[in-house]
Amino acid sequence: MSQIIKGIAASDGIGIAKAYLLIDPDLSFEKKTIDDPAAEYERVEKAFSASIADLATIKQNAKSRLSDEELEVFDAHIAILSDPEMKSQIKDEIESQHVSAEEAMTDVTTNFANVLAAMTDNKYMQERAADVKDVAKRALSHLLGKQLPDIASISEPVVIIAKEITPSDTSQMDAKFVKGLATDLGGRTSHAAIMARTLRIPAVVGAEDVTSTIKSGDMVIVDGLHGDIIVDPSQAQIDEYQAKADSFEKERAEWAKLVDAPSVSKDGQHFEIAANIGTPDDVADAVKQGADGVGLFRSEFLYMSSDHLPTEDEQFEAYKKAVVGMQGKPVVVRTLDIGGDKPLNYLPLPEEMNPFLGYRAIRICLHRPDIFKTQLRALIRASEFGPVEIMFPMIATLAELRQAKAIYQECKDELQKDHPGLGDNVKIGMMIEVPLAALYADQLAKEVDFFSIGTNDLIQYCFAADRGNDAVSYLYQPLNPAFLRLIKHVIDSAHANNTKAAMCGEMAGDQLAMPLLLGMGLDEYSMSASSILRTRSMMKDLDTKECAKWANDAINLCYTADEVEKMVKTRLGLD
Repeated sequence: MSQIIKGIAASDGIGIAKAYLLIDPDLSFEKKTIDDPAAEYERVEKAFSASIADLATIKQNAKSRLSDEELEVFDAHIAILSDPEMKSQIKDEIESQHVSAEEAMTDVTTNFANVLAAMTDNKYMQERAADVKDVAKRALSHLLGKQLPDIASISEPVVIIAKEITPSDTSQMDAKFVKGLATDLGGRTSHAAIMARTLRIPAVVGAEDVTSTIKSGDMVIVDGLHGDIIVDPSQAQIDEYQAKADSFEKERAEWAKLVDAPSVSKDGQHFEIAANIGTPDDVADAVKQGADGVGLFRSEFLYMSSDHLPTEDEQFEAYKKAVVGMQGKPVVVRTLDIGGDKPLNYLPLPEEMNPFLGYRAIRICLHRPDIFKTQLRALIRASEFGPVEIMFPMIATLAELRQAKAIYQECKDELQKDHPGLGDNVKIGMMIEVPLAALYADQLAKEVDFFSIGTNDLIQYCFAADRGNDAVSYLYQPLNPAFLRLIKHVIDSAHANNTKAAMCGEMAGDQLAMPLLLGMGLDEYSMSASSILRTRSMMKDLDTKECAKWANDAINLCYTADEVEKMVKTRLGLD
């Protein structure tokens, strides 16, 4: 009999396939004395060789999805397995203590990892401890004859079932074979959810007990439209959901016809639907999906994929590539936003009790103007090749904004000594993600060309609820009437000062939030590229005057997020 597990709809679509459990096997072993050290060490050599072959295959399969820099992690793992010093120590322990290959390799690799982890003054080397543990696990699996989950080698249709899925997991996925994802943990704004939307893989996250309920090989349906996971469905259910999947794909094909269409409402009001990107390589997909521009270039990924602070020229080339790739459409770049859950190995940050509320983003940049000016100079130089807009993250006060603008002006003045007029077309904006900034938006709007509302952080700060904590995920409420009132205040404050109001958080691509935002007059909606055409299709069927009434009713007549959701669904005919 089939079973339905409820979760959070994280990526649109319906996937039907057998379950693939992304869970490590039991790699425990019994300690024993061996009689033939030479034969035992030969087992180590074979396990290491097999592991190297695994990594080479994974790297080859990932080449079409990862950049050269991202592929380097596989070379690093192969280098560890080829380290003569480590292999020599394993051999010595087998020969001197007559222990098994499993025990000797575990002892030596654990010691190597511990030595690296103890290098507190060298964050980069400290982080390599995890690499040693990872390759040791792979080699141990070969010694024990147990297979590790290997996403990159999946060659048949599957639905991946996991406790949680990391960005490195999703980077190995081939959407041709991975038909869906279902996880115990996570929310709509988790990295796994965002990546699933980028890869257009249907996903349901935060389902709590999928790994304990579902077994490998079970037939599973993942309904990423409604947040349902159907285990062991009947043939009638499979037929029903296959029809829904076919219907959704036809709908997606209709959306594709809007690639070159303007982003316009039913009553002829023009808006902008832009893409959120992480690297210049993402521009191609943004263009393919008909983006009106890039509304959020997460520049920190340039820093996170490097082993050093990127130079001005390195950054310039990356920004130039994105600007040229957008073919005259604007590119909004968020300045360096590290800290919180985004550390840099080569730039140690202080240990903090509450890093999300600590030394991060613009606070680091204002404290380290040398780092900040390198980035700003590169961005100003890139503006020669197309429209560049710069926005500052995590601004809380007017003083911070003015300090950031002053440093920008210094960079611009320095560059214009040799290049008159360079940067004159650059627009300056800020993110609204700190509640105080949202409340103070009427004054801040006088100082910038545009706002971009970062709802992912603004929601968690307004509700005092960590968006990565499943226990409080019920407080992720973009449709809460009080929160909608705050969003409207920000938009109204922007417009009162002739400032553009944009949004780059996940709320911008939420089909239930979009009519309300349209009614409030939000100018730009920036989202995962995969959501652009659906949003444009929805927008052309909505009247802004009618949506304004919906927004007013949501704020003034509703008391809970559930009431707002029910109202919007009823008026959209989704009930």
